[in-house]
Amino acid sequence: MGAERDGFIGAFDSGVGGLTILSRLVAELPHERFVFFGDSAHAPYGDKPPEEILALSRRTAASLVDEGAKALVIACNTATSVAAPTLREVYPGIPIIGVEPALKPATLAPRHRRILVMATAATLRLGKFQRLEDRWGTDSEVIEVPCVGLADLIEKGDPGSPQIRGLLERYLGPWRGKVDSVVLGCTHYPLVRDQILEVMGDVALFDGGEGTARETRRRLGAAGLLAPDSQAGSVELRSSIDTPGELALYRRLFDLARGSEP
Repeated sequence: MGAERDGFIGAFDSGVGGLTILSRLVAELPHERFVFFGDSAHAPYGDKPPEEILALSRRTAASLVDEGAKALVIACNTATSVAAPTLREVYPGIPIIGVEPALKPATLAPRHRRILVMATAATLRLGKFQRLEDRWGTDSEVIEVPCVGLADLIEKGDPGSPQIRGLLERYLGPWRGKVDSVVLGCTHYPLVRDQILEVMGDVALFDGGEGTARETRRRLGAAGLLAPDSQAGSVELRSSIDTPGELALYRRLFDLARGSEP
């Protein structure tokens, strides 16, 4: 199955977190048409067994490809770790781009002695992250902090809630003043970057959105699938909780991720 230049780019996540990746994609590729699907009815993926994550990812990917997606962006660290190899086997004719914790840029930063990686438990225990750490973490002390329940709270749509602040204080507070940087290893976490900085103080934050957007442009260009500059870009937001209220939440958080007022 081959991809067509006038197709859309399908992006998906377990919920609202992938909107942070979508915001980077739109900034990098303003002439492309995007369809984003958030599987909020089954969020978060990070607490699920791999076979369930794979089944959910395959179902979403099949729907987007059948509809005419020319490329897929797996806007979820956990789904990338579990499903990307299988999806690339199933759909060899289209570019499939994943996201991974931004450990590499964190280790290349001037201050990189101690790096805290906050992520879902699934992302941290799966082989993809362990290989990433083996390759790039040799010069740094990498501190893994599984943030159980954090993506759940962010999914509720109130990034400034005291509950989120309390959870961040519990997970990150013990490391305040003790690390050089924090890697946001779940696509939900950039939505609460201000709260993270309030807890952690003067640290650099790294997330995988920018690198994913650049890689998407590179892969589309190599395949001859970039939209022409004459095409007007567009964004369609979808959720497995298909209600007006949920879609309004998606739009508000997408605007927040782009730096706009919610």
